[in-house]
Amino acid sequence: MANKLEITLTKSLIGSKPNQRKVAEALGLRKMHQTVEHQDNAAIRGMITKVAHLVTVNEK
Repeated sequence: MANKLEITLTKSLIGSKPNQRKVAEALGLRKMHQTVEHQDNAAIRGMITKVAHLVTVNEK
């Protein structure tokens, strides 16, 4: 497991379910192509799973 994850919003939140929008906002993603960095842990991995079709993840 990597120590940090770079998460980038690659698809629009328009048309996504409200739960998915809340997860993306909780991750700190508000705009397209915005990248945030988070610690690699089970909670963040679970959030990424919920919005996997909207984001790309790079291990750092």
